[in-house]
Amino acid sequence: MAPPKTMLSLPTTLLFLFIFLILHSFACAVEVSHDGRAITIDGKRRVLLSGSIHYPRSTAEMWPDLIRKAKEGGLDAIETYVFWDVHEPVRRRYNFAGNLDLVRFLKTVHDAGLYAVLRIGPYVCAEWTYGGFPVWLHNLPGVELRTANDVYMNEMKNFTTLIVNMMKQESLFASQGGPIILAQIENEYGNVMSAYGDAGKAYIDWCANMAVSQNIGVPWIMCQQSDAPKPMINTCNGWYCDQFTPSSPDSPKMWTENWTGWFFQTGGTFQNYYMYHGGTNFGRTAGGPYITTSYDYDAPLDEYGNLNQPKWGHLKELHDMLHSVESTLTSGNITNVDLGNSVFATVYATPEQSTCFLGNTNATSDATFVFEGKQFTVPAWSVSILPDCQNEGYNTAKVNAQTSVMVKEPNKAEKEPESLSWTWRPEIADEQLVRGKGHVAAHRLVDQKDAANGASDYLWYMTSVHLKDDDPIWSDNMTLRVNCTGQILHAYVNGKHLGSQWAKYGVFNYVFEQDVKLNPGKNLIALLSATIGLQNYGPMFDLVQNGIPGPVEVEGRKGDERVIKDLSGHLWSYKVGLHGINHKLFSVNSDSASASNWQSQDLPTNRTMTWYKTTFKAPLGTDPVVVDLQGLGKGEAWINGKSIGRYWPSYDADLDGCSSDPCDYRGPYDNNKCVSNCGQPTQRWYHIPRSFMEEDVNTLVLFEEFGGNPSLVNFRTVTVGTVCADAYENKTLELACQGRPISAVKFASFGNPQGACGSFAKGSCEGSSDAVSVLQNACVGKQSCSIDVSENTFGSTTCGSITKRLAVEVTC
Repeated sequence: MAPPKTMLSLPTTLLFLFIFLILHSFACAVEVSHDGRAITIDGKRRVLLSGSIHYPRSTAEMWPDLIRKAKEGGLDAIETYVFWDVHEPVRRRYNFAGNLDLVRFLKTVHDAGLYAVLRIGPYVCAEWTYGGFPVWLHNLPGVELRTANDVYMNEMKNFTTLIVNMMKQESLFASQGGPIILAQIENEYGNVMSAYGDAGKAYIDWCANMAVSQNIGVPWIMCQQSDAPKPMINTCNGWYCDQFTPSSPDSPKMWTENWTGWFFQTGGTFQNYYMYHGGTNFGRTAGGPYITTSYDYDAPLDEYGNLNQPKWGHLKELHDMLHSVESTLTSGNITNVDLGNSVFATVYATPEQSTCFLGNTNATSDATFVFEGKQFTVPAWSVSILPDCQNEGYNTAKVNAQTSVMVKEPNKAEKEPESLSWTWRPEIADEQLVRGKGHVAAHRLVDQKDAANGASDYLWYMTSVHLKDDDPIWSDNMTLRVNCTGQILHAYVNGKHLGSQWAKYGVFNYVFEQDVKLNPGKNLIALLSATIGLQNYGPMFDLVQNGIPGPVEVEGRKGDERVIKDLSGHLWSYKVGLHGINHKLFSVNSDSASASNWQSQDLPTNRTMTWYKTTFKAPLGTDPVVVDLQGLGKGEAWINGKSIGRYWPSYDADLDGCSSDPCDYRGPYDNNKCVSNCGQPTQRWYHIPRSFMEEDVNTLVLFEEFGGNPSLVNFRTVTVGTVCADAYENKTLELACQGRPISAVKFASFGNPQGACGSFAKGSCEGSSDAVSVLQNACVGKQSCSIDVSENTFGSTTCGSITKRLAVEVTC
């Protein structure tokens, strides 16, 4: 007879399950530490390659694909800021839903087998409005931001602790078995700390102590903080961090925002690409001000999640090389050799292996020289990695990855723009323009941040001017003059539009000045101030004025005589936002959005303050979707009630700064080098995530502030049109159309081909086998193919000793 079964009570079962989960968590936990060479994980020094992907700049549906492509690209970790303003838009009211689900994002990173770097800040900069600070923080009584101020520090600690506890509850720190191996407190404070005096130093010491008190079990970092208190690790952000030295000999050389550079030759072992995927500034999140809705950043993954080739592939090759010599880079003895003529060698040597870096810092001339008894040629302004100190495995200037030429294909679900049927309605502003009615009033001009509290881009300033017949200001030549710090001003007098003006990028103050005709008696002045994102960087950036600081003046002129009436101290009435936005005309469920309130007759164009609406069919397939808003002025766009961001295609880039010459990336890089699209719209195409759309019919709503023509609006899909490559001999060339088959080979030549993508031509020598036929047999009809670039594949050549290349152009 079998022994009786032992039955466990439910509480006992739950207790056992709880103990199992705790033990499992500890079993999976890793110890993250560091020494002067590298971050260590379970005692092993690591070369860690990270990339920034900001979760609110994409959608939760996009995260798995983005993270998978990052891993396939050779990354070890994903870095993200934590964005305080969107998580706590109202004090003590929190939002972690949808694409703000930080826990889901980090679990997706973990599921992919990657680490995470969590930059809590909570100041983030990031070209994000107000640097990620909620505007209510600015309006707390007695507050001073980013300094030794009790009001601010209490709020900062509250939010930091909230995030840390959330991570702990989900066991997301590596010390609990989760993906987070590093956390950051504050952000680039060392760049501005001197402006805060002794209080700045006291504040950064407090930040360090507060962070340590959180007991997260992994190291804390501070970027751009040369005096970072221990145990903080100070790190570098910038175009180049090769000359950066940590403040402590016990800290590794870390680059938290890699914009470009020579980092690994000079001892770096951790670096993070800012950005690896830039994404989109949905809603009103773009900062600056004047940051575009697109945050593409020319990153390895483009705004829509496509591979940005050749960058993605060229970096993947680098990552694979660095990982292959990880032990040598993190533990080898380092020897630096000056070979003369701006050429330098760095040797990492262990008893088992030696790895060499050969760097040529000459900005114009290639270098040919003998090293370790062997001749090498290193192109100008590049680095070669020799994993065995004998053979070149990688060179930064020799790009072997394909170049993908992206195209925007018409919407195959319908013929656009002809199929789009538009309705419209005016923005209702009678209460402001005719009655001057607001919600609050004051005998002074109020900063827009103080009045709007971050709730809207728009703030109405309204006052009245009473003029008697004998008022000395009366004349036939009167002017309204307004000193502005908001980016845009629309002025109305007695219900009529007087004029509009906006500041150029980088201009923080401007004066609106327009001739005005006033009436005897009461005159109503209504001024609509609009911001395009709040300042996000700089010492005391939070105090930069927005809106109308004044003075607001009416000037009357009679000959040489000028009489000025200052209205700044009048009673001003204030109204936050616009009627249509406040009543959610963009929502598919709003009563105000019902069809009966929209007109289909006499569709106006070039009309300010106008709402437009249409429906469209979702483009077929799975390729990313964009909407072309060229022809419109400025405003905001919604798809099925979800904001895809501000638009301003009528704002053109400066005419100056571009060159028709091919871009030469040699020499020191900065943001003024290789500028393109001068005189073109700063942004024309706006991303619509697939998850924002229904499978069949969708609604697009536009609020047009300046006036434009919606009849040109159309929807496109973004895909690979042509693939080119110019790969070096003895490399393997990978060609792919990102999910589509390769349809034809337009050009192929192995030898010394000339030209560039779209204009390749055969050179003076050629492989004996027909390169086009080789490519056709290997690639056509396939989604991807691999080609051995050598004479074994393409036959012998008469090219002599020159390095041979394979130039290819295929269509998808």
